[in-house]
Amino acid sequence: MHRRLLLMAASSIAVALSSGALAQGTIKVGFPMILSGPGALFGEPALKGAQMYVEEINAKGGVLGRKIQLIPRDTKGNADEAVRVARDLILRDDVQFIVGTLTSAEGPAVSTIAKENKVVFIAPIPKTDQLTAPANLHPYVFRSASNTTIEGRTAAEIVAKWPVMRIATIAPDYAYGQDVTKAFVEHLKKIKPGVEIVDQQWPKLGEADYTPFINAQLGKKPEAVYSSLWGGHFVTFAKQAKPLGYFQALNNNFIGVGEAGSIESTRSMGADYPVGIWANTYDIFDWPEGPPAHKDYIARLKKFTKEETPSSWPVTGYIGMQFLVEAIAKAGSVESDKVSAALKGLAIDSPIGKLTMRAKDQQANHGQFWGRTRMDPKYPFAVLENVTRIDPAPFMD
Repeated sequence: MHRRLLLMAASSIAVALSSGALAQGTIKVGFPMILSGPGALFGEPALKGAQMYVEEINAKGGVLGRKIQLIPRDTKGNADEAVRVARDLILRDDVQFIVGTLTSAEGPAVSTIAKENKVVFIAPIPKTDQLTAPANLHPYVFRSASNTTIEGRTAAEIVAKWPVMRIATIAPDYAYGQDVTKAFVEHLKKIKPGVEIVDQQWPKLGEADYTPFINAQLGKKPEAVYSSLWGGHFVTFAKQAKPLGYFQALNNNFIGVGEAGSIESTRSMGADYPVGIWANTYDIFDWPEGPPAHKDYIARLKKFTKEETPSSWPVTGYIGMQFLVEAIAKAGSVESDKVSAALKGLAIDSPIGKLTMRAKDQQANHGQFWGRTRMDPKYPFAVLENVTRIDPAPFMD
């Protein structure tokens, strides 16, 4: 009996030591993301993209001989909650890196936590210029997403070609909405002198009733509208605006940034979507001119998500994780300072083409797809036509 107890104790110790060794062998990555509320329309698929990349890289043996462990947490779209979650991931879950956040309120807030704890933080979605502005830049913050300067100026290039002079804007009243609208207005006035901004509406983020803003804007009789309402916020706005004749009054001269043309938005709205407007998206499942790598990615994504027409947002989480893992491999280490150095100037072959993380501002040259929406008999939701992926390089400085 005594011998049996000793053997059982030895076995238990061996199992415990084995589990500890396994835990030490994983590379932990925290993934704070909006997984509830209106923002989850984009947050959930972004997480799936990250999970897909981790599953694929782990199947190949991981990086540096170690598997990746992705730890997602719901930020609820709240900056304070994002900060709490980020701290918890670092101090309690012992994550070595953070990839995530969605809004331009969450990103800068988590950046300060990354700086305090010297943890590399890659933002795959937040676009506000403030995130990597000179005053806020530090060695541990990187952005694999587009930014408000790129997005606003690109939209201005498109609108400048329209036969309109009276322009209105509607944007959520926080960092992203303010920054991207400013970039749009300033660039439009520069390339199309004489254009008039006749109205600007600023509903709060998460507004439930857009009717007063819609009616006020219609009263100013704009010829075109630039919007940066996104995700479930755009869905709510469009469903309220369409019955009021808003898009009809504009002859569909409406451009929705913030990925208003994403399949997440068009599919969720179905017949309620304002077909005929211009919009952008991070990815499209039917990109005939895309590289073979994109077609292969879409095929794998269909299998992973079990969707025949997969979402556009998984590519954000996928690319964020790809930048991190390739930087770890380049550094040959998981030490933050070494990975940070490896990220600066790092070029990756992403599913949508080669992307580079610029060393001077730790910003990737990540553009978007643009086009006018139309109905296609093959799908029960709107898709983009005459799609173009505009090079962001001319609009990054």
